Formats: sequence, C-alpha cells, structure tokens
Amino acid sequence: MHKDVVIVGAGPAGIFTALEMLKKGSRQKILIVEKGRAVEERRCPKNKTGQCVSCRPYCHITTGFSGAGAFSDGKLSLSYEVGGDLPSLIGAEKAQETIDYADKIYLEFGADSHVEGLGNTEEVKAIRKRAIRAGLKLVDCPIRHLGTEKAQELYYAIERHLLENGVEILFGYECTNLILDGAVCRGVRVANGKEKMEITCGHTVIATGRRGADWLESLCAQHNIAHQPGTVDIGVRVEVRNEVMETVNRVLYESKLVGWPRPFKNKVRTFCQNPGGFVSQENYDNDLAVVNGHSYKELKSDNTNLAILCSHNFSFPFNQPIAYAQKVGELTNMLGAGHIMVQRFGDILDGKRTWQKELAFSNVRPTLPDAVAGDITAAMPYRAMINIINFIQAMDEVVPGFAAAETLLYSPELKFYSNRVKMDEKFCTNIQGLHCLGDSSGWTRGLMMASVMGVLMGRELAEKEGQ
Repeated sequence: MHKDVVIVGAGPAGIFTALEMLKKGSRQKILIVEKGRAVEERRCPKNKTGQCVSCRPYCHITTGFSGAGAFSDGKLSLSYEVGGDLPSLIGAEKAQETIDYADKIYLEFGADSHVEGLGNTEEVKAIRKRAIRAGLKLVDCPIRHLGTEKAQELYYAIERHLLENGVEILFGYECTNLILDGAVCRGVRVANGKEKMEITCGHTVIATGRRGADWLESLCAQHNIAHQPGTVDIGVRVEVRNEVMETVNRVLYESKLVGWPRPFKNKVRTFCQNPGGFVSQENYDNDLAVVNGHSYKELKSDNTNLAILCSHNFSFPFNQPIAYAQKVGELTNMLGAGHIMVQRFGDILDGKRTWQKELAFSNVRPTLPDAVAGDITAAMPYRAMINIINFIQAMDEVVPGFAAAETLLYSPELKFYSNRVKMDEKFCTNIQGLHCLGDSSGWTRGLMMASVMGVLMGRELAEKEGQ
C-alpha cells in the first residue's frame, strides 16, 4: 500500500495535521493509523461496572480517535505560555497566532463560545497578590472548556469531516516500526494482531500522544533519531470541596500556579483543574494505573480536583526519565493492589496511612469510588513528596483551606512526555521524511498546543505537494 502521507496516531496533533491539509486544498492521499477505535465506538466499562476492569489490549479512555482528548476534561488553553515548550521552537508570536487559528476550528466543530478566566480584573489581582506572598507565580491563561461529554461529540464531528473528505483512517492497527532506507523514512509497518502490512509514503508523521511517548523513545534509540531526555512530571491529584475553591473557580476557572519550593527548588505546578469534576483512572501499557481528572459540562460533583506535578530532569549517568516515572507508578500500584491510592493530607503530615473507613468521616467524599486508601508516601520519592507538601502549604495561602487535614491526595499522577525529539521549526527530524508531533515528541502538553503543532505540520505538508 502506498500513500502520500501516513499519520500514526489520531490524537489532536494527527487530526489537525489532516484537517489543515484539507483546508489548504491538498489532494494528497492521507492515511491515519490508529490502534484504537472510532470515537463513537469508544466505551469505558467502568460506567456500568463501577470500577476499572483493565481493558485489553488497551485502555479505551486513552486510546482511539482523538486520543485521551475524548474522555479528558476537554480544556483548551488559549495562551502560548501554557502547553509545553513549542514556543521556544517556533517563536511565541507564531505560537499565539496559531492557537487563535486552531481555536476558531474548534468553534467551527461545536466548541462552547464561552471563555473562562476573562475579566474580574480586581479579583485576579487579589489572587495574584496572595500568590506572590506565598512565593508562587500565577499564569494568566483563558480557558475554553469543551467538557468531557461534549468533547466526544466535537471530535466525532471532526472524524466524520475527515472521512467524508477522503482521509482514510485505519482503526485497530498498531504501528510496529518504521521502514527506513538509510537516513530516509519510506513508511511504516503496521499490524492488527493477525494481519501485517507495509505502508510506504513520502512523509511519515508520528503523533502518538503521551501514551506513545515510551514507544517513540524506543524508536529513537533503535533508528538513531536525534533526541534528548526531557522533563518528566511526577505528582498527585488533589481533591477538595468546591467551597474551598469557590472564588478561584469563579474568577479563573483554572488556577495555573507555579512554584519552586524549598529546599530542592524543583519546578512544581498545578495542572488540569476540574471544578465540580471527577477523579478518574487511566491505564497505560503493562497495566499501569494512573490518575487523571474529568470535568463535564452538565454533570457536576461537590468537589474540585487538580494535579500537582513535580518536574524532574535527568542527564548523566541516568537518562531514562520515562522509565523512572513508570517505576514510581508501578510501586504505587503495587501498594494499592493495582488500584489508585488515596490518602488524606493530614495523615501524611501525621506520618500515618489512611484507612478506608476514615474516608467517610470527612467533608470531602472521593469521586473515584474504587480508589484504595493507603500511604502514598511509601512509594513517592522523598524529593517529590517534600516538594508536593511544601507546594500544598503554599497553595493554602492563596486558597485558604486547601491544605486542610481532609484534603485528598491520589497517586500516581504521571505525565509521560519526557523524550524530546530534535527537530527544526518545520518539524523535520534528522531522518528525511519523518516528523514527530504532539505530546509524544516532548514539545507539547495538552490538547491545544498539540493541535497547534498539527496545524503547522499540515501547512508544511500541503506546501510540499508536488515536490
């Protein structure tokens, strides 16, 4: 089989590559290879069973058309200052211009026109003042909230648009390797468990998301694709009552706070805040269970959850940050007997584990019902744990009550985008015809910036038509 362009992964980066090529009038034959299912066929059994059943061969929350975006909180960050390091590669002005452009495409396909975090100038100033006193930086970032259930509808509309306009999508096929001729990529090898195929093409785009970061790292090592270790984020998901976050939720919707707490001064940040949201579980390869958060447009809980992530960098002699984070997750899973662990903040400070019956005594009732009470400090590295504790206590100065004894911490929250592929501003690697996009490339974090990378890739490929 031969195509002009093969895109591996149907997450936002891959989707927007194909969308932009269509918008530019490209007549190239485009094939998207996705090992998961179409968005309308993705179902999480937990909705019926009440607990994670470890779906095989992959988790339906993280895999399939639109990637993790279909079941995420569905938030689009509208500032170039949020979403990874892509601006350092392409420039801040270009990044912001493309964010604005991609945002209009989301609106075309049904995104809510309302933007959170605008206005309320005086109240924002008051929050920023408290953040400064606490040694934290408040990052301004308007948010367009799709909502977990609405995101699925939006991505279904995009899926239909691509199919109706000639883009082929090969569902249920996993890319097993690249086809290389020296330093030139000639295509990909794919398989669905029974059938194996070779697909040749002029341009190969790898856009496999956070779930595919480890796989891409192995490809880089195997084929000498230029790359370097990046940052890995290890942390927890925090859950409090909505009343505690009431002002911040109303004024900012998502409080993006960054700090470098003593004594280690690692970068620690908040991420993916979900007012009235639900803590969720995602399963990665080798049955690794990690925690995440969902936020629906209509279905609401009594709680707000958000991630607190501690950034780690490794270079010498150890240079496998993804493997490090996986080991932390595996140890936590071991202590939780394969489940997400939850612990009260007060118990951490008191040096004791949390018992299941104690969770019923608090105002904060867990929104992840199958989480197992335990001691996350027995698995979390000392450096990361101290950073998280000190950051939570600093947060308490910004949001009084955040560091209450009953505040819940879920573990592990891990972000696998540490391998960074070396590319130029046109996303060309040292292998001719090979491009790497999105979170798996190490350059982006989140839906919007991955979409931006796809838009720019689509333009480049459209311009190369006939060359």
